[in-house]
Amino acid sequence: MACGVHRLCRAALASMVMVALMPSPVRSQSAGFGAAGELVDPETLRVCADPSNMPFSDKSGEGFEDKLAKMVAAKTGRKSVAYTWYPSVTGFVRNTLGANRCDIIMGYAQGDELVQNTNAYYRSSYVLVYEKDGELAGVETLTDPKLADKRIGVVQATPPSANMAAAKLMRKAKIYPLVVDTRVSPSMAEVMIRDLEAGVIDAAAVWGPMAGYYARKSKLDLAIVPLTREKSGSRMAYRITMGVRPFDQHWKRTLNTFIRDNQADINKLLLSYGVPLLDEHDGRITE
Repeated sequence: MACGVHRLCRAALASMVMVALMPSPVRSQSAGFGAAGELVDPETLRVCADPSNMPFSDKSGEGFEDKLAKMVAAKTGRKSVAYTWYPSVTGFVRNTLGANRCDIIMGYAQGDELVQNTNAYYRSSYVLVYEKDGELAGVETLTDPKLADKRIGVVQATPPSANMAAAKLMRKAKIYPLVVDTRVSPSMAEVMIRDLEAGVIDAAAVWGPMAGYYARKSKLDLAIVPLTREKSGSRMAYRITMGVRPFDQHWKRTLNTFIRDNQADINKLLLSYGVPLLDEHDGRITE
């Protein structure tokens, strides 16, 4: 079952289960692998990914993480990209990166202890989505009085839900499930945008990269407002990194160099998918 809010959701699920990131002996004797003590394949970029989690990754290769993987491979001298597909559920890290079946998770929230994080290559936030020229125009926080009688869509147990509860907005809210199997069902972000179009909800509080992607496909002109002006409650903005094994220090440094040298191209890729990019002062990055 795939997670509705990408790797941030995985962090929430992981808090419920102890998962050991232990190296597997399967690859430990493989000749030609990476720097001393590391199990990274120097010829092929081996990616751990969800097979159906747009706009991030997909077996079709259409996700922005799939495009980013090709960029990483080209810039680090890899001849090809190979995938280990596994749904974004508890056990993802243990069964992919931790089992040495692959060497990189393309997108992972900074600070999760299950992986070693590279430097962040983008920062984004949960956002509020509503019709740009509608009666909610100008709303920037979940405490805005304009929201008091509105039905807001929110994914269960995500950061906006706590702030909505504090603002007494949950009584009329439409709650979407935290975990869905996106191999057979659409993502909750896609469903929320459809519900906005149909008038089922008046606004949606959702993870920005997903909101931006599906909002671009909408027949409505939608505002994507980062929830960075919240005065209290849960953190809304997160730095996103690449995830590697704890002992792959040379590999991490290689990826950090890639990020530093290619940040402009990375931003261009993310913006082409509608990802709301934020700088460290919560300003929007537009190029």
